[in-house]
Amino acid sequence: MFNFDNTKKDILEKEDKSNVGSIDPLIQHLCKIINNDKNYFTTSSCSGRITLIDDKEKKSPDVFLFRSHKQIKLDELKKGILDAAEKIQEGIIMFKQEPCLVVISCRNKDKQWKLFSQARNNGWKKSGILSLDKKLLIELMSSENISFPIIKDGEILIDDKFLEIILEKANSNLEKGWEKINQLKESFN
Repeated sequence: MFNFDNTKKDILEKEDKSNVGSIDPLIQHLCKIINNDKNYFTTSSCSGRITLIDDKEKKSPDVFLFRSHKQIKLDELKKGILDAAEKIQEGIIMFKQEPCLVVISCRNKDKQWKLFSQARNNGWKKSGILSLDKKLLIELMSSENISFPIIKDGEILIDDKFLEIILEKANSNLEKGWEKINQLKESFN
């Protein structure tokens, strides 16, 4: 039988299983606030990121060819693109700017609905209730994202002008997500 307090204790004591190995610094404080609340605990989180991903059918540890959880400069991204194009000569590599997200287990349905509604009102528009039994999971996700193929069979598909425009938008999207993280933190006070 599911016991919220025991499960919370077990999960929070476990080592981080993400392929990064730690909580992103920009969402770490929000996770700490959530985990210190007796009614909630986090099971997954990301502050948002810019990545180059090998678009394989099956996910593997080496799927990320470039990853940053902070705003980046054009030269950083260009180097990542050149390295990825050299490394992967067959198939598609995707550019992705992904939004912030946090998955939270809630003590009861009232707390689940309260936090879900709070987050939706603070701009976490792609949020959803994942489970209505046992863990009572919600996934809070911001809506800012970009995704497109950037390399095919080792050939870069875009020019520098397009890359500049995309990077400016991607960096702006990350900042919007971080603002939402801060708003959600404030809603716990």
